[in-house]
Amino acid sequence: MRRTQVWILLLAAGLSCRSPAARAETIEITIQNLVFAPTDARAKVGDTVTWINKDVLAHTATARNGDFDVTIAPGKTATRVIKKAGDVEYYCRFHPNMVARLSASPD
Repeated sequence: MRRTQVWILLLAAGLSCRSPAARAETIEITIQNLVFAPTDARAKVGDTVTWINKDVLAHTATARNGDFDVTIAPGKTATRVIKKAGDVEYYCRFHPNMVARLSASPD
């Protein structure tokens, strides 16, 4: 075998042994009885957060740092993809006593 062919074979073998890339996950946060659950959620950059409103009232998930502000109608859901790492405290603008935190780690 020529040297070039050997290098190509070694490169192909190395590429086929790589582990698959991490897959994004969906983090579900339920809103029920005027409470976010879980109140302390963990995610990774690239994951999708889905808020599920099981109340008969509209709610928001409003980040105190301005990263997101979604309105969730009664019986509906809202989603956002996590774009950056860090801890974000958020609340409901309609019910400010509803508070939670989302911790996002780098992918």
